[in-house]
Amino acid sequence: MATVWSGCSTSFSQELPHPRGRRGTDGTRIHLWSGGRNTGVEAVRTVVVFAAGVCVCRAAPCVLEPDVAGKEEVGVGVWGMDDELPVADGSDGHRRHGLRRRPVMPAAVEKGLVAARSAAQASAAESKSEVGVSRLHFLEERDEETLSKRLIKLSQSNKVRSATELFDSMRASGLQPSAHGCNSLLACFVRRSSFADAMKIFEFMKVKGMATGHTYTLILKAVAATEGYFAALKMFDEIEESDKKNVDVIVYNTMISVCGRAKDWQQVERLWKRLGQNSLSGTLMTYDLLVSAFVQCGQSELAIDAYQEMLRSGIDPSEDILKAIIASCTKEGKWEFALTIFRRMLSAGMKPSIIVFNSIINSLGKAGEDELAFRMYHLLTSSGLKPDQYTWSALLSALYRSGRFWDALDLFQGIKTKHSTLLNNHLYNIALMSCERLGQWEHALQLLWMMEKGGLQISAVSYNHVIGACEVARKPKVALKVYQRMTHQGCSPDTFTHLSVIRACIWGSLWNEVEDILEEVAPDSLVYNTVIHGLCLRGKIRLARKVYTKMRTIGLKPDGKTRSFMLQHIATDY
Repeated sequence: MATVWSGCSTSFSQELPHPRGRRGTDGTRIHLWSGGRNTGVEAVRTVVVFAAGVCVCRAAPCVLEPDVAGKEEVGVGVWGMDDELPVADGSDGHRRHGLRRRPVMPAAVEKGLVAARSAAQASAAESKSEVGVSRLHFLEERDEETLSKRLIKLSQSNKVRSATELFDSMRASGLQPSAHGCNSLLACFVRRSSFADAMKIFEFMKVKGMATGHTYTLILKAVAATEGYFAALKMFDEIEESDKKNVDVIVYNTMISVCGRAKDWQQVERLWKRLGQNSLSGTLMTYDLLVSAFVQCGQSELAIDAYQEMLRSGIDPSEDILKAIIASCTKEGKWEFALTIFRRMLSAGMKPSIIVFNSIINSLGKAGEDELAFRMYHLLTSSGLKPDQYTWSALLSALYRSGRFWDALDLFQGIKTKHSTLLNNHLYNIALMSCERLGQWEHALQLLWMMEKGGLQISAVSYNHVIGACEVARKPKVALKVYQRMTHQGCSPDTFTHLSVIRACIWGSLWNEVEDILEEVAPDSLVYNTVIHGLCLRGKIRLARKVYTKMRTIGLKPDGKTRSFMLQHIATDY
């Protein structure tokens, strides 16, 4: 592997005229030493010494190390006064450069370089840094601003090794990179997840007093990603205590974002308060992060407080903030405040999404404001949006909660006619609930048959509504057939199923069926108490006492009403 003479100021092209040079086998230009006194190995021995395993040039403060293998760019290896590249034929075009190819050395010197190379590789293996041991270059350019611009360009291009070598060379030459250049290199390490290297740059900037708000933002993000948000909080507290003047609102935004992603709303609230205590004014991004964090954590009151503080500060909320506040208000049932924000969106020329419309319609329906819900529906259609399953579900629920059961069934029929592809289990269940309240067992059976025909997976809830409709209509035999159909289809009945079918059979005087159901049901105090209550009310005291005895035998506890019935009819014998 060829080696590079890293920036020695003693230029070989200055010692001997150009025409007398010749090319080596590797394409490098080799010059003989002028004066005739020292040639070959002797010339090299007078120039190069080995100290601590590193090749050092006596003519200039530089380090001699092997070329770096890989795809690293060679731009750093030709820094000069004019930054001009070699010409196409490989010559230097008679231009003076800061870095030169080293002449081919004899085998004796090569052995020494191999030993130095092995020591450098061993040292690099022990380091956890991405770039390992970087080479130092002699810099003919001495202007710190110019070199800092080069450092920024290399860092922005993600040429991390070249940027690191330039940074180390500047430090070794007594030159200090600018804060912007250091921040660029720090950002490069953060992008490449080189946490150890990022911490080294941060410590250097902190010792030199060069750290800025951008520096703190970068390193806090890196710490949060590597060691967790709690470690970032600890570092933030230390930074705020030692360098409060450079902790700006952007640093606070960074920590609010970190804690928000961790769902720690208490720390978000603490940072929000400290922001005001330090006389810093929040930005649109600050309130966007606050509202988002509080909404995701279910803290609607804090989200609304942040929104109102933003308005007092004269900041116009973004569309995302308004949507988040509407979602939080509708979830908490604050439909009036949600409508106020909705009007603000319209007045600002924003176009609400279908999700915003659905959330407001659903909130209005839960509050029993069915008229307002349908006004929102008409506004939805007039704005060019098409209602989806959630829209129809919210409208059906609004009618059901308002006691408009027939209107709910009419609306369901319209959906089935015009939007049959949108029908799902939830819409069917709302229609079945309306049938149950009206006692429309025939309509309920028809809907159940449509669900089976449509290939929908019928749940126990749907069967329960149909059995409930039969119970209200006093159709016990139909209820019993639906129950049998349910078990035949492999749908497991729950407690509500058993209660409904047992009540229907008791009021239909189907006593044998009641006992058969009790044999099938797992021991449940609620079911046995319901059976005893119904039997006593229908005057079947002997059967009630039989069920009561069985209940006590299997270890179930009767409720107060059951004990009262048994005490009342204890002397009765049929």
